[in-house]
Amino acid sequence: MKKTFAVLSAILFISACNSDQNKSTGTVAKNDSLTAKTDSSSAGEVSTKGPVADAATIMGRKQVPILCYHQIRDWTAKDSKMAKDYIIPIASFKEHIKILHDSGYHTILPDQLYNYLARGAALPSKPVMLTFDDTDIDQYTIAAPEMEKYGYKGVFFIMTVSINRPPHYMSKDQLKDLSRRGHMIEAHTWDHHKFTQYKTPEDWVAQVEKPKKLIEEITGKPSSYFAYPYGLWNHENIPELKKRGIIAAFALSQKRDDQEPLYTIRRIIASGFWSGKTMYGAMINSFK
Repeated sequence: MKKTFAVLSAILFISACNSDQNKSTGTVAKNDSLTAKTDSSSAGEVSTKGPVADAATIMGRKQVPILCYHQIRDWTAKDSKMAKDYIIPIASFKEHIKILHDSGYHTILPDQLYNYLARGAALPSKPVMLTFDDTDIDQYTIAAPEMEKYGYKGVFFIMTVSINRPPHYMSKDQLKDLSRRGHMIEAHTWDHHKFTQYKTPEDWVAQVEKPKKLIEEITGKPSSYFAYPYGLWNHENIPELKKRGIIAAFALSQKRDDQEPLYTIRRIIASGFWSGKTMYGAMINSFK
């Protein structure tokens, strides 16, 4: 485990997710609206039980913009050009959040998105989802407080191997605190092992079952969502997620799958090279 974690610490900020920033947006129904009667930034008590729409209906619903962040810190001389795609300078991150707020966006959480996609439930006007991968400490010290200035909430997809690994990763207490403050903590595997490589029962226990259970123990809340490492997924493994109580999963910028749209929800990586205006334009273009 020590060897695994050492390798993770060295490469994770460079390759934590797929750097592919394709602009595929899937099928959008022209007459579908995201606008709700009320504006709300938190999920509250949202039930995820009940009938689910068929895949074609889900594909026909307009996509919600979802941004994926990793490290939020200023660049150093040691950061490579590739690494900088995953490292958002603090001032740039603040620009991103401010332009969303000033443009009238309201953050939503996975339960709200699930109920919209699966059942057609209404969402706040101009919804957006802010997601954070890999358990980095700056997500707690910088990202969460900045979002909260605007009443925003985020989703933190964590690798459970990294919990309580100072100085770069969050502790159990910090994760519990984020949950208490209205953010969501969800699974991003144990050690970022590729989802497409899970072959044995032991893989599923280590990478999905144990992380899910630990998150539920930390937060005292159900954990029903999953983010694919590197954004990679395959059809044959999706039924294994379903067996383990995962009701939706998040990829990256690839096209949604028309057979499994709830398990191929699109996100785009927010590049460290993007100003607030650049991010906004990229988001609008990718999710139009």
